[in-house]
Amino acid sequence: MNRSNTGANLPALRSHNAALLLDLLRVAGERGISRLELAERTGLTPQAVSKITARLRAEGLAAEAGRRASTGGKPRTVLRLVPEAGHAVGLHLDRDGLTVVLVDLAGAVAESRTAPLDFGAPADEVLTAAAGAVAAVRGDGALPVLGVGVAVPGPLDHRGGVLHRVTGFPRWDGYPLRDALAARTGLPVVLDKDTNAAALGLALGADGPADFAYLHLGTGLGAGLVLGGAVHRGERTGAGEFGHQTVQLDGLRCGCGGRGCLEALCLAAVRRGDAAEAARVLGTGAANLVGLLDIDRVVLGGRTVAADPDTYVRGVRAVLDERSRRDGARGTPVPVTAHEGDRPVAEGAAQLVLAPLFGRVTPAGAPATG
Repeated sequence: MNRSNTGANLPALRSHNAALLLDLLRVAGERGISRLELAERTGLTPQAVSKITARLRAEGLAAEAGRRASTGGKPRTVLRLVPEAGHAVGLHLDRDGLTVVLVDLAGAVAESRTAPLDFGAPADEVLTAAAGAVAAVRGDGALPVLGVGVAVPGPLDHRGGVLHRVTGFPRWDGYPLRDALAARTGLPVVLDKDTNAAALGLALGADGPADFAYLHLGTGLGAGLVLGGAVHRGERTGAGEFGHQTVQLDGLRCGCGGRGCLEALCLAAVRRGDAAEAARVLGTGAANLVGLLDIDRVVLGGRTVAADPDTYVRGVRAVLDERSRRDGARGTPVPVTAHEGDRPVAEGAAQLVLAPLFGRVTPAGAPATG
């Protein structure tokens, strides 16, 4: 995602070429892949592939995975990624709880924890809880950890690692969370919105359409957008403020200060226990998004969806199908699926650290170090 699969035989692009090979090793999994296949898939010369893979082996990132029968000549040596050569911490700070995971280079979860969190508490208390969660999944610190990816409610500045006026928690406005947490943990930290992190994790593992929206319904409502295979953040990290589109001019007052926001109407239905109505409202917003961006798929997530996924998938799909029928020949059904609850956000946060290593995404922001 967000990069070409073609290698370049130029010294200045050594890291780019290494990332291409590492990504192919990651995708190949335990089965591995031969040097010849690596050369064929990247366009690099066999000599360049041999040189780069030798360096990856020396660094402990790649290892031999046996031999594979050849159609002619001697059997080919197969290489694989060494997942335990590096790890990343993914941390999801929600309004009322936190989820933290430790994942290896292949994205497998080695440790995970959840704990209550009051995002409205003083910043020092929130930082203490966050740093403690990171320390807990690291254990004795023997495993190599490349950094911490942090996913939080928006809006925020992903490049500077600074929070803005999080809905319901305006006093976080201007707080340099990335740098503060890096100082507490002593690790590089990357910060992004929770929905963007989840969308990144889904995009890295997707074999389906390159354009989709991840809609997260939990303590709030937001979207992560993947367009052209890349997470679309916008110039000011403002893309995906899905919950604050006005759908009823004289509607309920929202925590953002507006009226009739999709989030306010949807959460009000959730509080009444009317999941079908919440799904209908969510579907209305999804239909607006599909019509605006012409995306290929909608993925639903978050703890509220996870509590009743069939109702939400059915309700959103019904609204989208109705919109498609009204559009006539121009409209085609848009697949709607539900993903797991909140943990994918934390796993996606870890990918904020790992994905650049595989050349799969431009870093969300320059990581801060402690």
